Amino acid sequence: MTTTTVLGLGPMGQALAGALLDAGYSVTVWNRTEAKAQLLRDRGARWSPTPAAAVAASDLTLVNVVDHDAVDAILGAAGDAVADRTVIGLSSDTPDRARRTAKLVGNHGGRYLDGAIMTPTDTVGSRDASILLAGPQTVYDAHRPVLDALGRSSWVGDEYGRAAAFDMALLDLFWTSVGGFQHALMVARANGIEPQELMPHAHGIVAILSPIFTELAERIEGDRHGEASAPVSSVAASVRHLITASRDAGVDAGLLETFRGYVDAAVAAGHGGAEISRIAQEMTTLTRR
Repeated sequence: MTTTTVLGLGPMGQALAGALLDAGYSVTVWNRTEAKAQLLRDRGARWSPTPAAAVAASDLTLVNVVDHDAVDAILGAAGDAVADRTVIGLSSDTPDRARRTAKLVGNHGGRYLDGAIMTPTDTVGSRDASILLAGPQTVYDAHRPVLDALGRSSWVGDEYGRAAAFDMALLDLFWTSVGGFQHALMVARANGIEPQELMPHAHGIVAILSPIFTELAERIEGDRHGEASAPVSSVAASVRHLITASRDAGVDAGLLETFRGYVDAAVAAGHGGAEISRIAQEMTTLTRR
């Protein structure tokens, strides 16, 4: 059976190590603060005093720390102990940082997969956990039993930055949605509507988003923006009203103003009659100007 190491014992690192112990794996752990390892040691995990010794102790090392600055510092300290071993990075960061970590591991003679954990700590070790992995498929396939002990894993491609790209895109969707929801609550409250009064109607909006997202994704992927049911020009008017309502309510409209910039650019480029999917193109066009 594969021997495993977990570097980083925050809440997610604790969950990863605990799931491996539950599955019967030999687990070595390391953390900057040794006291965080005590509960795992009580369950049979081995403590290692340095990253190098921890990596050397196992066939497979999982790294879960705050970002890839910390990942690279830890793996740099491990140095040549990485040679002929597999490292799986499970720290959220940008695609470019994932690629740099892959290069660092490769330079030390190791194999690398970059991963993104898409679900909370309490799901780890169950089929409710979702982990995306990028890197050589042969490396992914070789370690499927360990990954299966952590949850449902999905290989998303050979290119090392792909798991992080999925992670960033989905976090973008999550946080902009959460931010938009809170903004809506503040505009409503300023007009005498309390959050719980708005909720039944908010659920109605959420229910129609899934088919809208599906259509937008298909249109953007196919670069098909004709036969509009929701033209850009109609959005331009709606967003102007929202910005005015926000200002009247004393609620910051910065995010809406940024979105209006994309909408206005699409209209100015002659795409007012196109489907709203056309707005996405302005988001990349404007950043290049």
